[in-house]
Amino acid sequence: MEYAGIGGFIVLALNIWAIVSIIGSTASTGAKVLWTLLVLVLPIVGFIIWLIAGPRSSKSIA
Repeated sequence: MEYAGIGGFIVLALNIWAIVSIIGSTASTGAKVLWTLLVLVLPIVGFIIWLIAGPRSSKSIA
C-alpha cells in the first residue's frame, strides 16, 4: 500500500506519536518491542489497534 501527500504525512505523524507513547509507557521491554513492530509493519491497522488496546504513556495530564 502506498501513502502519498497529506494522507501519508498524517499516517507518519500518528505512527510517530504512537511509537513515542509506547516507548514512554510502563509496559515491559518485550511488549514495547511488539507494539512498535505492529505499528511499523501495519501502519494504519496497527495504529488503530494500539489506540484501542495499547500501553499508555506514564505521563499524567493534570
